[in-house]
Amino acid sequence: MAEHSQPHDSHGNSIAAWVAVGILLVAFLLMSIAVAVQSVTLFVVGAVVGVVGVVVGKLLAMAGYGVEGKRQPDAVVRQK
Repeated sequence: MAEHSQPHDSHGNSIAAWVAVGILLVAFLLMSIAVAVQSVTLFVVGAVVGVVGVVVGKLLAMAGYGVEGKRQPDAVVRQK
């Protein structure tokens, strides 16, 4: 097994990541339903929601809510 030089405490657990993934899951659901009911309009709406999810996640990360951000809640006590 390869050893890592630095421990990874968060593995991407951040507000920005969870919001982006939540929005992308909604987009995936919309696009899946669109394929099932053969609706091009709903598929395009789902694709737009997906792009919005990526943009919102990036904006939140840039605003400090990402893994490297300073605004992470300290509710989880990390053990070493």
